[in-house]
Amino acid sequence: MWKNKIVQPEKMLAEIEPGMNIFLSTGMAEPRTLVKHLMESNLPNLQDLELIQLVSLGDTVAIDERYAHKFRLKTFFSGWIASEAITQGRVDLIPSRFSRIPWLFKTGAIHIDVAFIQITPPDENGYAYLAGVDVARQAMESAKIVVGEINKEVPRTMGDTLVNVADFNYLIESTEPPLYIERWPLQEIFLKIAANVASVIEDGSCISYGIGPLYEALAKTLAGKRNLGVHSPFFTDALMDLVKSGAVTNRRKGVFRGKSASSYIIGTKKLMSWLDLNPLVEFQPQDIIMDPQIIGLNDRMTAILPARKVDLTGNVALHTGKGNVTAGPGNVQELFMGTSLSHNGRTIFALPSRNREGKSNILVSISEFPFQFTNRESMDIVVTEYGVAYLMGKTLRERAQALIELAHPDDREKLVNQAKENKLIYSDQLYFAASGHLYPVRISCTHTFKDNLPVRFRAIKPSDEEEMRRLFYRFSDQAVYYRYFSPIKAMPHAKMQEYVNIDYHLTMSIVGTIEESGVEKIIAEGRYARRQNEVFADTAFIVDENYQGLGIASYLLELLTRTAREEGVTGFTGDVVESNTAMIKIYEKGPFPAQKTLSDNGVYKITIPFESH
Repeated sequence: MWKNKIVQPEKMLAEIEPGMNIFLSTGMAEPRTLVKHLMESNLPNLQDLELIQLVSLGDTVAIDERYAHKFRLKTFFSGWIASEAITQGRVDLIPSRFSRIPWLFKTGAIHIDVAFIQITPPDENGYAYLAGVDVARQAMESAKIVVGEINKEVPRTMGDTLVNVADFNYLIESTEPPLYIERWPLQEIFLKIAANVASVIEDGSCISYGIGPLYEALAKTLAGKRNLGVHSPFFTDALMDLVKSGAVTNRRKGVFRGKSASSYIIGTKKLMSWLDLNPLVEFQPQDIIMDPQIIGLNDRMTAILPARKVDLTGNVALHTGKGNVTAGPGNVQELFMGTSLSHNGRTIFALPSRNREGKSNILVSISEFPFQFTNRESMDIVVTEYGVAYLMGKTLRERAQALIELAHPDDREKLVNQAKENKLIYSDQLYFAASGHLYPVRISCTHTFKDNLPVRFRAIKPSDEEEMRRLFYRFSDQAVYYRYFSPIKAMPHAKMQEYVNIDYHLTMSIVGTIEESGVEKIIAEGRYARRQNEVFADTAFIVDENYQGLGIASYLLELLTRTAREEGVTGFTGDVVESNTAMIKIYEKGPFPAQKTLSDNGVYKITIPFESH
């Protein structure tokens, strides 16, 4: 009997009265046939209407001056096609947290007269599926007139998506294909950024996703993870690839366990086909998906967000303009709140070090940029293609140092000078201009030791000054003597900054780090140093006494040996106190034979030529 409700679009549009508010679904759920007829119709009653849409993605809703008398678009997101029109005053922006939008509909704070909803063809019992949910169900409950656009090409999605034709006043048959959004091409710079993001995402984490080049790259770099979960406003082709890779199981989620939870679909025809009756994806309304309390039920909830600019204190400027739909202040705020409620939750902002014009995205101040997210008290991690900056618990001075190292090497000297002028870093802070270009990214790796302890290794950075000082003060007197051959009691800034600012051609220092309560902690260091034109290098090692006996020093020796040979070093030397038998054994078990000579003062001179076995 539901076919009796099918009418021609013009007949349905004749029921609309001037001044009515019309809700339109978002993304692939956008009812394009209804919108097209609304645009083209000359019916005299279609005047002074308000179209309300979560995000305006397609080109069906024309927002130029020709239609000013007919309707005005209201949207909750200023990106994609609406940004310029909002700036020019032709489209109205409703600032709101996304999880609050259904409440605005329910309470009548935003009045809905008509709801245009795209659905699948009903079955023999009159049941159809929503193509994603967003806030469609709340709009249907609030509207006087509910119109279903039947489209054979939209998927039958699982979750809170089942509707009955009894819920609709009219049905029309779609003549337009769903709104397809093509994928972004993979870009080398975003693959580097995504690799750095992946390095700090633990197995078992639950991630929130968006659309754009960063997320396309993440589908590749996260594919090797295990037991990831998904709780995200968008479901995209990149997420489909990640699920298909086996990295996503959703087994460790606290809510919607076993399923990727999302609200609406943005992607290609291939994605539509894959989602059809797919039990792995659960679609729920925005007030559930973006509710911080529900987000926080997932342990290790990780919000991955693209940034436009970052200043040296940790303030962020978000993207604006056409094509942007990934992060606005409202949903960023909700994700921040959700991750703060999550056990071991975290937020990651990622961006290229420079924009398309070659200008730095790391600045001393972002005061001139719109869409600022200035919750620096809760800032966790910032990532560029040059590395990862952990900001939680860091002073402004430590943050500035860490963020300068994420900038393009050619921009760092200027940032150092600006930071000094603004009293953000020490006035006597050392800076070697060549260090940024020389930094050996290739060394970075992660190794898991006994007791399932993952340790990340990388070359030392100037911003490691404070962590190296903390490591020094954790040493016992004996450990200090073994390392420095004297009873050193203090390691002030002047001495330590010389230690962490090195010429990577002549000196190599590799630190071993762990994450402790979401903060990077240095637990080991190994280094070699040589003079100009010398072929042998002196070595020294230190491991936090709480982590000794796990094989960390031996692994550091292997890494240093490999790096030294690449730099033309032909052997190592080292001085070891006779009683330091553990260090002597590490040298003896190294990749090349060690020669020992005991001096009169009880110190072994270790010599290790790099020769073939």
